[in-house]
Amino acid sequence: MSNQKQQKPTLSGQHSKTRKRDEKERFGPTQFQDCIIQSLTETGTDLESVAKFLDPSGAKLDYRRYTETLFDILVAGGMLAPGGTLADDMMHTDVCVFTAQEDLETMQAFAQVFNKLIRRYKYLEKGFEDEVKKLLLFLKGFSVSERNKLAMLTGVLLANGTLNTSILNSLYNENLVKEGVSAAFAVKLFKSWVNEKYINAVASSLWKVSMDNRLMELFPANKQSVERFTKYFTEAGLKEFSQYVRNQQTMGTHKELQKELQEQMSRGDPFKDIILYVKEEMKKNIPEPVVIRIVWSSAMSTVEWNKKEELVAEQAIKHLKQYSPLLAAFTTQAEVLSEEPILKWYKDTHVAKGKSAFLEQMKNFVEWLKNAEEESACEAEEGD
Repeated sequence: MSNQKQQKPTLSGQHSKTRKRDEKERFGPTQFQDCIIQSLTETGTDLESVAKFLDPSGAKLDYRRYTETLFDILVAGGMLAPGGTLADDMMHTDVCVFTAQEDLETMQAFAQVFNKLIRRYKYLEKGFEDEVKKLLLFLKGFSVSERNKLAMLTGVLLANGTLNTSILNSLYNENLVKEGVSAAFAVKLFKSWVNEKYINAVASSLWKVSMDNRLMELFPANKQSVERFTKYFTEAGLKEFSQYVRNQQTMGTHKELQKELQEQMSRGDPFKDIILYVKEEMKKNIPEPVVIRIVWSSAMSTVEWNKKEELVAEQAIKHLKQYSPLLAAFTTQAEVLSEEPILKWYKDTHVAKGKSAFLEQMKNFVEWLKNAEEESACEAEEGD
């Protein structure tokens, strides 16, 4: 009996198993482009039909390998050469962002096409962000109309979360800023973004990527001023956004002043030097009442408060006497504190530390304030 194992007969038409990913058609970038463009041209400009074509096609066409080519076609109508130009010897299609109508409604419809495609093929998400970063660097190679469409589309995609706000860092490219391209693009972008979302939501997104204090850099260095920024964006219909930026700049200036003051006080710098520094900073349109608040906060932060309540008041008086020359230098014309916040503090907004000592010492003063307020009200009624 033979020990050799006999081979089983097989049918000549036996089907071998293949992985699903191997079933995708293998193309070079040019063949992939031609296939997509031909299909888009046959589909026409109805964007719902475009989305219906793109959705199942990823199962046969290799979107993962040719992500950049795919998005080049959907945005510009064909593969882009360095600098943002379309190659003359390549196929083009008019079914794309750049040849569509220049209005927000059309860009919102295109945004839906990108949303559906990226939701269907999650691996395209990073590739799409890289594509937009590249397109922003190519802005000079596009026409004004093409830039406007891309700006509106980007604003909508930022609003619905398809894109991360960090992609806007591409706008700080030196050449784009120098030639005014970044500022003009930003106006269109923020206008469509604010149209989709409240200003607070836009502000929050900018803050998360530390761009809330960098918006001034969209202008060349010699044109970076709050007044210029406010005028430029307000004239474009973004008054609320302009005010937000103005407030951010103001807050940033105040924070810098307070940080520097705390450092000077901690070092024990002479008051005359501190006063000179603060007065120079006040030329940045910081009003006296704001300076007083910053000086006060800075002075209060330099002391380690006693844990025993009965000693806090004495410590506070001693500390304030030390800094009184500094406070006096900036109380030349403004009311430091009105009655209303004092009464509110006495009633319900004081902190627990030292509460009993301070409240007891403030009792007579608060009673006097209340009586003075009532007398003023009576006199006003009699005058009527």
